[in-house]
Amino acid sequence: MSQSLLENEILEQPAALSNLINEESVHALTLAQILRGSFNYIMIAARGTSDNAARYAQYLFQMANRIPVALATPSVFSVYKKQPDLSGALVLAISQSGMSPDILSVVEEGKRQGRPSVAITNDPESPLAQIADDVIPLHAGPERAVAATKTYTTSLAAMALLSYGFADDPDMLKMVEKLPGWVESTLVKVLPLTERMERYRFMDRGVVIGRGYNYCTAFEIALKVKELTGVTTVPYSSADFLHGPVATVHDGYPVLAIAHSGEVQQDMLELLQKVRGLGAEVIVISDVEEAREFGHLSFAIPEGVPEWLSPVVNVLPGQILGWQLAIYKGLDPDRPKGLSKVTETV
Repeated sequence: MSQSLLENEILEQPAALSNLINEESVHALTLAQILRGSFNYIMIAARGTSDNAARYAQYLFQMANRIPVALATPSVFSVYKKQPDLSGALVLAISQSGMSPDILSVVEEGKRQGRPSVAITNDPESPLAQIADDVIPLHAGPERAVAATKTYTTSLAAMALLSYGFADDPDMLKMVEKLPGWVESTLVKVLPLTERMERYRFMDRGVVIGRGYNYCTAFEIALKVKELTGVTTVPYSSADFLHGPVATVHDGYPVLAIAHSGEVQQDMLELLQKVRGLGAEVIVISDVEEAREFGHLSFAIPEGVPEWLSPVVNVLPGQILGWQLAIYKGLDPDRPKGLSKVTETV
């Protein structure tokens, strides 16, 4: 059987990340130096998978660089035709295609108000790249599968490079440069487990839980499973989940948890213990053996991946799970129902 487009693009992620890092690390540092002192906070405009990348940026820039981050509501600009005061903002637009009109409208208004703008996109010739003051191309190569994979992980890495630039910390760059190897190692660990994923072929609902840096991972994995299989998967932070939604857990209820080592490790361990005690069918993505022991199915992440970069690696098992569930359900992973590769919302 020939490989699907989605499978090829999942496997291309180590090379895509290497291309981005090799081509853009110097540019990111130079760009950050130019921007330094010209803004007080970052306003991010994004949709879909790119919006999940923006959630990562919220944690990254605030914790690594002490820069406040806000997420734009694009319809305020594009549908309601309102113009929020963007004084002090750096407008950062994330869009794999660089074509969605609502994202363009945020950047255009920022430019009208004299605010600096940066685009992160896989198409350096796109309308977004043309109107932004500067662009960080993803260098991921053409992405033809409808479900985004390599443009998501390279978007995260692009923001990690920009964060390194703002911090001007060579140790951060050394860690970013290890990403292709960590991603390759994770793929090698996870791909042999695809047969065990058939266990979930009749799954019709579930939750995905992460916190901190991996809050974005919960959203992205939930989106991938929904896109590829039509299964209703709802993302939560562990804190929000305990404030009510935990009442939905019953025997056999699927709970996928991202439990990376770091500041929220203990919180996630306590959640895993609770949902396992309630009878949940638990899937765990973690670099911590204690966390993986709670899983009916667990995916091991290489040791040494720092929490601030872990979303780039932790999303991979979720991508593979979504791809395999589509196959086990008799669906075409390259042609999810009702979707097209480029979605242009206004």
